[in-house]
Amino acid sequence: MTTAGKFLTNTRGGKRLHITDILSYIYLSLGTIVMFGPVLWLVMSSFKTSGELSKFPPRFLPYKQEQVVLEGFDEPLDVYQVTLEDGTVKNLVQTKRIGLIANMIDPENPDEVFKVPIEDRVALESINFNLDNYREGISSFNFSRYLRNSVIVTVLGTVLTLIVNSMAAFALSKYKFTGRDFIFILMISALMVPLSVILVPVFLVMQKAQLLNTLSGLIIPAAATPTGVFLLRQYMLTIPDELLDAARIDGASEWRIYQQIVMPLSRPALAVLTVFSVMWRWNDFLWPFLILSRNELFTLQVGLQTFQSDLTIQWNLILAMTVLTLLPITIVFAFLQKYITTGIATTGLK
Repeated sequence: MTTAGKFLTNTRGGKRLHITDILSYIYLSLGTIVMFGPVLWLVMSSFKTSGELSKFPPRFLPYKQEQVVLEGFDEPLDVYQVTLEDGTVKNLVQTKRIGLIANMIDPENPDEVFKVPIEDRVALESINFNLDNYREGISSFNFSRYLRNSVIVTVLGTVLTLIVNSMAAFALSKYKFTGRDFIFILMISALMVPLSVILVPVFLVMQKAQLLNTLSGLIIPAAATPTGVFLLRQYMLTIPDELLDAARIDGASEWRIYQQIVMPLSRPALAVLTVFSVMWRWNDFLWPFLILSRNELFTLQVGLQTFQSDLTIQWNLILAMTVLTLLPITIVFAFLQKYITTGIATTGLK
C-alpha cells in the first residue's frame, strides 16, 4: 500500500472508526470539495455550449440536445420527447415554434404535423464532451503568439527573479554589515504596500525608460520581490556558516560559494519560489493590460479579452481557453510538488 493509502486508512480507534476519525474524514472531504470543486466545474463547463451555460439551474455535466437531419431542412432539427393528448410518448422533432405552440413532426412520418404546447415537450439530451469550444477558441484569436509571449515572460521573469532574490537573500543571511537588519525590515515592510499604490510610479518609470509595449517592461519590474527574498533568506539561515568558512579556507571565492554551495543547498526553497513566480507571472493580467497596447505583444490573460465586447461575452470560449491556460501551472506544480512541502516546512528553522 502506498504512503497516501496508509495515511487515509490509518485510524485512531484501530479497526473501528473513532469519532475523531469521522470528523477528520468529513473535514478533509469538505476541504477537497472547496479546493477542487470550482476547478472541476470549470473543466466541465468548458465543454458546454453557450446555451447550456445560460440554463438555470446549472448542471454539472455537459449536455447536448439530440438532433436529426431530415430531407428538406437546411439545418439539423432538435429532438424532443413529447406527451401526446392520448397519453402516448413519442420522440418528435421541432420544425417551427409560434408563441407557446411548437410545430413538430415524426422523423419516420414527416408528413404528419403535431401542434404541441411547449410545456408538454422535454428536450432529449445526452452527455457530450465536445471539443468545439477549444477548436473555435484557438482559431478565433492568435493563441500561438499569445502563448509564446506568456512563456517568454514567465520563463525569463522566473529565472531573473531566482537570481536577483537569491543574491539578496545570500547577502542578508550570510554577511554581517551595518544596517543589514534595517534593510531586511524595510524590504519586508514593502509587503504592506498595496499594488495599486505603486502602479502609477512604476508605469512612469517604465515610460521614462522607454519600456512600454515591450516584453522587457513585463519582466523587469517584478524581478525582486519581498516575498522571494524573505523565503530564501529564512532558508539560507539554516545553512551552517562553518560550511562557508571551510570553503573560504580552501580558497573558494564568494561567487563560487554562492553558486556551488548555497544555491544547491537551497534547492527546496528555490523550487517553492519558482512555483510562486510562475503563478504570479502566468496569471498576471493588470500589469500587462496597463503597459501593452500592441496586439502582437499580448499575453494569454490579456488575449482572453478578445472574447469580451460591450454587447456580448463568449463565456464558452473564455472557459475553454482558461482551462488551457491552467495546464502550464499544473505541469510546473506536478514536477516541483515534492520540493514544496520541504521548502515551506524548513523555512525559518535554524
